[in-house]
Amino acid sequence: MREISLTKIPIGERAIVRELLTIGSTRRRLQDIGLIVGTEVECLYKSPPGDPTAYLIRGAVIALRIEDAEQIMVESCEAHAV
Repeated sequence: MREISLTKIPIGERAIVRELLTIGSTRRRLQDIGLIVGTEVECLYKSPPGDPTAYLIRGAVIALRIEDAEQIMVESCEAHAV
């Protein structure tokens, strides 16, 4: 399965983090909230205008802006369910 950005995961779907494309303080912030390679993330809901989106990450609900979520490459968990 190919990697896609976290923004492409539909509401209710889960994915596994494969790569962070960010650098500097943004990368550090994402790592601090638990977004490291191998972490499972579930898309919970999107705000009415579509930004930000709420994700379940290591038991916590975290809202991420589209510009940050686009830098998180994931692999859908559905690819492993077959």
